Amino acid sequence: MATHAPATTMPAVRTARSVVWILIISSLAVKAAGFSWDFLSYYVADGTGHGTTAAGAALTAFGIGWCVGQASAGALTDRLGQRTALVVLMVLSALACLALAVVTSLPALLAVAVCLGLTMEAHRPAVSAAINDAIPSEAGRTRAQAWLYWSANVGIAVCGGAGGYLAHHHGYRILFVVNALVCLVFALVARRTLAPRPTATDAPRVSYRQVLGDRTLRWITLVAVCSMICAWGLVSVLPLLMTSDGLPATTYGLAMVANTVAVLALTPPLMRLLVGRGDTVRYPLVPVLATGSAILGLGITIAAFQHTAIGYAIAAAVLVPGEICYSVAIGAYISTAAPAGATGRYQAVISGATALASLPPLGIALALDAGGRPLVAVFLASSALLAMAACYPLAQSLRTHPTTHTDDRS
Repeated sequence: MATHAPATTMPAVRTARSVVWILIISSLAVKAAGFSWDFLSYYVADGTGHGTTAAGAALTAFGIGWCVGQASAGALTDRLGQRTALVVLMVLSALACLALAVVTSLPALLAVAVCLGLTMEAHRPAVSAAINDAIPSEAGRTRAQAWLYWSANVGIAVCGGAGGYLAHHHGYRILFVVNALVCLVFALVARRTLAPRPTATDAPRVSYRQVLGDRTLRWITLVAVCSMICAWGLVSVLPLLMTSDGLPATTYGLAMVANTVAVLALTPPLMRLLVGRGDTVRYPLVPVLATGSAILGLGITIAAFQHTAIGYAIAAAVLVPGEICYSVAIGAYISTAAPAGATGRYQAVISGATALASLPPLGIALALDAGGRPLVAVFLASSALLAMAACYPLAQSLRTHPTTHTDDRS
């Protein structure tokens, strides 16, 4: 009987890995079609004629919803299971996108903006939990989590280019309808691909109070917020700097193209360097995370002193190795730290850090007006330095409370 075991287990492993890739590709599609989120400010200011002040209010409402939505998505994933959570959240995302295509009054737009924020990145906790459940090895989970972050970066770049074309030729509302359809397709894919949650499970119920009691999670969340403030500079700081230089919108498009090309070119070799092909990762996550934070700070600080299209494009490309190091380190943490039944909440906290990081750049315009580019550079460099400094207590916490939850999934 034992001689037949490999024949029955290998197809299951291949099926699990195929499920992971289906989810990663579906996540890329959702990000690439995330027009409702990326073009919200343009639609409020220009499409409905409410102006830039109203657009700023909509972005603030969106950011608040995003922070709250991650906690809800993580709790739903751990409580209902990955399949049910993904189906419910993607249907809600589709409804929010369709609502944006219909409403025009400012109060209604602000309400929809909150709903869009609630569903932004709603799929991430469930997909991360599915990855951790499907792949047995630490390095395999880390690679998959890093590819998930990579798919998000590529999707954002595709969204900007495709959305600009569609909006110019067909108007904003078609963007939101397409966004809704892609969300519904993802819901169908999740229902057909993922297994339902077992009716009985031995995994203990984990609350957010217990999750936030993890010192390592608190420190890595601080690092994530500070690092992502720099990473968000690509979409928040660069347009402001380019506008102050009087450069056309095509300059920003060139910078995004440079960033995307660098992502596509550098991700495979850096993944092989940092993770390797074995069952364990090559390097501890803290040095990789600190290196990523330093590169992100360097890239966005360089951008603060540029005045030409080529200079901004180079700065956007410099950010990419930092983004990759960050995604590998965060992926390694999620794949090893979260106990059984809590992956959704752990991923939600990290994604919530990204949401928080989207709020401080809203004040960078004030810094640019008050102190010019040097003040902007000091703010961004200080954020990166704080992220690097927080890596020291993070390393101490990991030594004191090592991540030993990997055995629970083997």
